[in-house]
This record gives sequence, structure tokens and C-alpha cells, in this order.
Amino acid sequence: MRHPFEYEIIYSSRKTIAIQVTRDGRVLVRSPRQCSRSYIDNFVSNNENWVLKHLASVKELEEQKKSAASSHPPLSSKDRSRYIEIARDIFTRKTEYYARIIGVSYGRISIREQKTRWGSCSSKGNLNFNWRLILAPEEVLDYVVVHELAHRREMNHSKAFYAIVESVLPDYRKARRWLRDNGQLLWEKV
Repeated sequence: MRHPFEYEIIYSSRKTIAIQVTRDGRVLVRSPRQCSRSYIDNFVSNNENWVLKHLASVKELEEQKKSAASSHPPLSSKDRSRYIEIARDIFTRKTEYYARIIGVSYGRISIREQKTRWGSCSSKGNLNFNWRLILAPEEVLDYVVVHELAHRREMNHSKAFYAIVESVLPDYRKARRWLRDNGQLLWEKV
């Protein structure tokens, strides 16, 4: 099966198959070891439009970074609303995907720009995400989504809460560390 882009398969002991478009425009398919090549190929075909959309976003972000060069003029409201739309699309998709895995429901998804928070979950199950996360590595976005959805089962940061996060993302500590160490950079990128 031909695809309009190349992709790389990374096999691991994960339970689910997922596609990632990296910030440098590579398409990675993370797959359980037992998945056949034809199953993976079908999965990629079914998600082709999503991948193309994200490749276009990566290209656009790259071009914007180049044109902004090293000086960062304040974001125009038009650019900000475009980033918010891209973020809404990404977070809606990721939330649907991970909510199914965790087995929880959720309310409204809002995209914000908050200096102090990356995400939040209200007692009614409404979720907020910071649009600047789309400038972070993919696994960081996954971590924030899973973190907020885990609050639908545990409204705290107990051992039980982190056990839920870890059952979905065994490597979550790496993403959490990245956010702690590099989160500030996401305010300097655009």
C-alpha cells in the first residue's frame, strides 16, 4: 500500500497502536510487537488524513519559526486563534483515544493559554489544555491528556492516580520531567 509519506515503525511492549508526527516532520507508528505489517499499514491508511494535516501543521510551524527568526514579535490574534484551532483538533482526538483506554467519560474540552497550568480537569469532567503544548514533543501531550483523564477516576495525585497514568503510559515520568525542565521554552517558541 502506498502512502503519500514515509513512516517508521517502532515495536515495543505497548498494548495499543498509535501514530506520532514529530516536530521535525517524521511519522512514527508505535506498535505492539504482535501487530502484522498489513494491520499497521491499514491503521496508517485509516489515519492518513490526520497525518497529512499534522505534517502540514509542522511545515507551517517551521515556516513561521523561520520568518520569526530570532526575534519574537507578539503573536497576532489571527496566529493565536490558528494555533488554538490546531490544538483543539489534536487534544480532541487524543482525549477521545485515551478516554476509551482508561474507560472514563469527560465533558467539554477548552483550549486556553495559561501561564501556570498545562491542563486541568473540573469535578464535572470538563478539561482545559494549554495550546502551547502543541510545541512540545508528542509524548508530553499524551502525558498531559492521560494525566487529566486519570483525574476522572482519582481527583488527587495519590499512588492510585499515578498507577492509572502508568498503566497507560509506562514512560510517563520522562514526559513529566521534560515538562518540568523545558516547559518554559514553550513560551519562547512563538
